Amino acid sequence: MRKPTQEQIIEFYHANTVIDYLEVEVVPTPDGEARLELCADSRHANLYSMAHGGVLATMADTAMGAKCLALNKRVVTISLSIQFMHAVMTDTPRVFTEATVLHDGRKTMVCECKIVDAKGKLYAKANATFFVTGKLFDES
Repeated sequence: MRKPTQEQIIEFYHANTVIDYLEVEVVPTPDGEARLELCADSRHANLYSMAHGGVLATMADTAMGAKCLALNKRVVTISLSIQFMHAVMTDTPRVFTEATVLHDGRKTMVCECKIVDAKGKLYAKANATFFVTGKLFDES
């Protein structure tokens, strides 16, 4: 099975213009994939000087979708839930995504994503079910 390269995964992240709009960084990982990183500031904040939950949910959704893409599957989100454990304040150090595929089916995929800091502190955890719309590359 042909899988996307790290460069193709990163390019795909940037095709999602909302990631660039939110100024979320796409950072290559040693395993040949990528993760999303955010250093929250006032542009990401709600009225309480913490990163808006929608920003974190967008990061998690995108990271999980890209994890599916790394398995050569294009997906759209069917359902998404997120639990917030700690606020990402505007002075919080950088946070990043850790996405995992839990179910890799022909028609659906299930993933989870943690949003953590460099010390491993868990800020949020998301779960999502995705519908497989096709493949990035034909397997012929």
